[in-house]
Amino acid sequence: MENKSKIRLTSAEISMLWTQFINDTASICMIQHFLEKVEDEEVRPILEFALNASKKNISFLTEFFKMEKFPVPVGFTEQDVHSDAPKLFSDTFVLMYLRNMSVLGMAAGSVSLGFVTRPDVVDFFKNVSQTAIGLQDLTRSLMLKQGTYIKSPYVTLPDKVDFVQRQKFLAGLLGDVRPLTVHEITMLFNNIQTNAIGKTIIIGFAQTAQKKEVKQYLMRGKQIAQKHIDLFSDKLKKEDLPAPMIWDSALSDSTKAVFSDKLMMFHVASMNAAGLGNYGTSMAGSPRRDLALLYASLIPEVALYAEDGANLMIKNSWMEEPPQTDDRNQLIKGD
Repeated sequence: MENKSKIRLTSAEISMLWTQFINDTASICMIQHFLEKVEDEEVRPILEFALNASKKNISFLTEFFKMEKFPVPVGFTEQDVHSDAPKLFSDTFVLMYLRNMSVLGMAAGSVSLGFVTRPDVVDFFKNVSQTAIGLQDLTRSLMLKQGTYIKSPYVTLPDKVDFVQRQKFLAGLLGDVRPLTVHEITMLFNNIQTNAIGKTIIIGFAQTAQKKEVKQYLMRGKQIAQKHIDLFSDKLKKEDLPAPMIWDSALSDSTKAVFSDKLMMFHVASMNAAGLGNYGTSMAGSPRRDLALLYASLIPEVALYAEDGANLMIKNSWMEEPPQTDDRNQLIKGD
């Protein structure tokens, strides 16, 4: 009978496993700092759950890569976090951060399961997805208990089923504009919330960054996030709907380095990637023309910001290169 563990890894499996390793090493650095500084004893076990899950993943992946004779990535290490640094983020914000990470983890796990085929890799990503769901359950439950969970707006339930009859349903730039659909509301609400979380993280990073060019880049990100928050909030307010609260007050005034500039830049790059994905999904799910055009106008801005960040990381040798296919031209030339 064929040994399933000897099946060659596909490019998708290599990609998903490599990315998971890098992300988990970054998470370990972040969560370890949060755990060392946490004051709320109800938040502590959730941090321990998340930290143990990431460490378990790294342990599995390290052995997996060695077994496959695949170079173990560097990722991030204890050198990327300063254990003696003062507390930077409030426990309430850390809980919100963990909930947001669980959402990204569930999405990433689902995408990975859609691409991988080797049984041991499938099992690994099933565990990743289950852990992300578990983290979501823990954070949601505690936030609801503590009164910090921000729910999306309530709307009146429909009294009958309707079908779109006129092109007016797509209008949004001129004339009579229809109300927002519940899906459009959800997308706007989520994009406000994720930008607000990102803005708070970026401000904290900017306070503690070491390099001037990194500080300047982060402050530019703060301005972009605030601009997008305002644009999305205006759409909800015009419909007399509430926008999520902003988390700027969840920061201390510490300026002592907590995380390495390399780790902070990677984290911002990850947020940029998630934001681009959110905007693409939002644009596809927003039939009203003004919303689709809004998302379409913001995507290039985030993409350019992400490119500038990548260039900054390359300049400082902070970007670990993902596995690539063979360069056949170079092999032929023999260079």
